[in-house]
Amino acid sequence: MYSLASSVSIEGFTCAKCIEVVRLTEKVAELEARIRTLVEDSKTANVNVTNTVSGTPSVKRNTHGSVPTSESRRLTNWVTVRRHSHIRHPNHVPVLISNRFSPLSNTPAETSVKGALVIGDSILRNVGIEAPATIVDCIPGARASDIRSKLKVLANAKRKFSKIVIHAGTNDTRLRQSEITKDTIKEVCEIAKTMSDNVICSGPLPAYRGDETYSRLVSLHGWMSKGCPQHNVGFIDNWKHFWGRPDLLKRDGLHLSPEGSAILSRNLTNSLTCDIV
Repeated sequence: MYSLASSVSIEGFTCAKCIEVVRLTEKVAELEARIRTLVEDSKTANVNVTNTVSGTPSVKRNTHGSVPTSESRRLTNWVTVRRHSHIRHPNHVPVLISNRFSPLSNTPAETSVKGALVIGDSILRNVGIEAPATIVDCIPGARASDIRSKLKVLANAKRKFSKIVIHAGTNDTRLRQSEITKDTIKEVCEIAKTMSDNVICSGPLPAYRGDETYSRLVSLHGWMSKGCPQHNVGFIDNWKHFWGRPDLLKRDGLHLSPEGSAILSRNLTNSLTCDIV
């Protein structure tokens, strides 16, 4: 077998192929040495980098992916650019609000005269008024002081009515304070006069619930029948229509039967449609 010679001898014979193989082997060794040199130079270049743009000193590159130091963050000179918002805010234009129907009336709304008002306790529960534009305000269990409070609210609201009919006093007899009841009814009438030129008191009904209650109602009826005309207040005499007629009341002796409600409705309607009460 033939072997490759490591060198060319002048004394012996060596073939041309062996000479070429030796030459190539030396060339490969030379190239490997140059590659190792280039790799080392490349690693050195990656470690030391010079910032030729800003002219700052060389900075060590972070080749391991760790967080940059405060010195490196200071030298990189990052600039934060804020985006300009293109959202347009609408101009706040004040909205003018007006009543387009106001030219139709020369009278302010708060002073316009409404229909008639009938206000009182539960006796008015089943009352039906045939007079047009009439408001029936039934307040169950109401005393004269409750009617006064309700009328104050309406007066503060600048309400006006063509006529006001007040039915109160029956529930106040339970308090056994006749003089206080009379003073409260006077106050009710005075407040009603601020809202209407025609104020009417609907007289009490004879309730059959014991002698004391009946006696107090008789006294209240007599005082109202005399006092109302003296204070320019109308008066509806219900007593003469219900006295001696227990059939016009329910079994409790206080509230009205259907026939009794019809009679009271007629008395109230007449007071609203006629000047004579």
